[in-house]
Amino acid sequence: MLDESLLDAPEALAVADRRGLLRGAAEAGARVRTAVRHATEAGLTQLKPDGRPRAILIAGPGTAATCVADLLGTLAGTGCPVIRLAPTGVAPAAGALRWALPGWAGPLDLLLIATPDGTEPGLELLAEQAYRRGCTVVAVAPARSPLAEGVEGSHGLTVAMATSPYGEYEAPHDGERASGTYEARRKADEAASSAPATLWALLTPLLILLDRTGLITAPAETLEKIADRLDHVAERCGPVVATYSNPAKTLAAELAEALPVIWTEGQLAGPVGRRFAATLAELAGHPAVAGELPESLPAHGALLAGNLAPSGGDGDDFFRDRVEDAKELRARVVLLRDRPVDAGGLSAAPAARELAHGHDIAISELEPEDGDELETLAELIAVTDFAAVYLALAPKDGS
Repeated sequence: MLDESLLDAPEALAVADRRGLLRGAAEAGARVRTAVRHATEAGLTQLKPDGRPRAILIAGPGTAATCVADLLGTLAGTGCPVIRLAPTGVAPAAGALRWALPGWAGPLDLLLIATPDGTEPGLELLAEQAYRRGCTVVAVAPARSPLAEGVEGSHGLTVAMATSPYGEYEAPHDGERASGTYEARRKADEAASSAPATLWALLTPLLILLDRTGLITAPAETLEKIADRLDHVAERCGPVVATYSNPAKTLAAELAEALPVIWTEGQLAGPVGRRFAATLAELAGHPAVAGELPESLPAHGALLAGNLAPSGGDGDDFFRDRVEDAKELRARVVLLRDRPVDAGGLSAAPAARELAHGHDIAISELEPEDGDELETLAELIAVTDFAAVYLALAPKDGS
C-alpha cells in the first residue's frame, strides 16, 4: 500500500520530486499571469478578426496539447468545429513525429500549434504547409525556438510560452546555440515546468485568441480569476498541508491500490476526467479509465461487477493464510462534477452512487467551489493534477 507517511513529510517529498512536479503544479497560477503578459506583448489582445474561422485545427505533442484541444473544443461548443490533428506517423530518418493538414483545409481555417518543446521538425513542416494553403497560423512555443522562428518567417503569429517564474528563457547567443548549452538549459527548464504548469502556459494564450474571435468568453478579469483559483488550490493542496485536510493527498491515498474508474458529470468535467486518466498514466504510471455520465453506467457496469470488484470469499478462504497473497487491484469510482450541487432530478450522480455501492465499490467524489465555468474548470484540473503528482512521488511500502 501507499506509504502515507511520505505524504505528510514535505522535506521527503521535496527530495523525491526530482522532476519538479510539485513546483510545477503550484506555479500554475503564475503561469497564467505570465502567459497573459506574453499574449499581450504578442498583440493577441489587440486583434480584430474579420469573423470566425470555418474550422480550428490544433496540433502539438503530448498530453498537454491533447488536453488543450479537448478543452477548446468543449468550450467552443457548436460555434466552430475544433479538430485535433493527430500525428500521422514517424519520419524514418529523424524518428520525428509528422503532422498533415486535412485535404479541405484552406484560407478560411485557423491552425493552432501548441508545444512546450519547439524543436519538432514535423510541426515546422506543418506550419509551412498551412502557409502554402493560406491558413492562418498561431503558435504557442518557447521563445526563439526553431518552431517559433519558422512560424514568424511564414507570416504567422507566435506567442512565447510562459516558462517557470523561477527561470525564464534568456536570448541565446550564437555560441550558446552552437555548443548546445541553450538546448540543454531549455530541456532542463521544460522538465522542471512539469505537465501541470505546461497546460496553462499553452492554453491561456489560446483562450485569449478565441475570446477575440468571439468563440468563447475569456476576458482579462476571468483569466485573473482563473489564476487566483489556481493559487487557492495550491494553498489547499500543497505539500505542507496534512493529508486529512488536503483533497489531493486524500485522493492519491485512496487511489494508490485501485484502478480509478473516472466518471464525469457536466460538460466541462469531461475533458478534466480524460486529462486525469492521461496524467495518472504519464506522471505516476497508474492505469485508469474515464467516461462521462450517464453513458458510463451501462458501459462500465461489467467492469465493476468483474474481477476488479471486491470478492465475497467463502468458508475455505476465511482460514487461509493471506500473508503471502499478492495484492489484488480493485476498482474505485472517482466522481468528478463541474457544479457543486445536484441539478434537481437531472443529475446522474445518485444512480452512479447506487451502481457503485451495489457492487461494494468505494467512491471518491470531487466537485469545485462555486464560480464561473472557467474557474471551476481550473479547480478540477488543479486538484487532480496535484493528486497525480502525489501518487507519482509517494512510493509504496517496501519499494
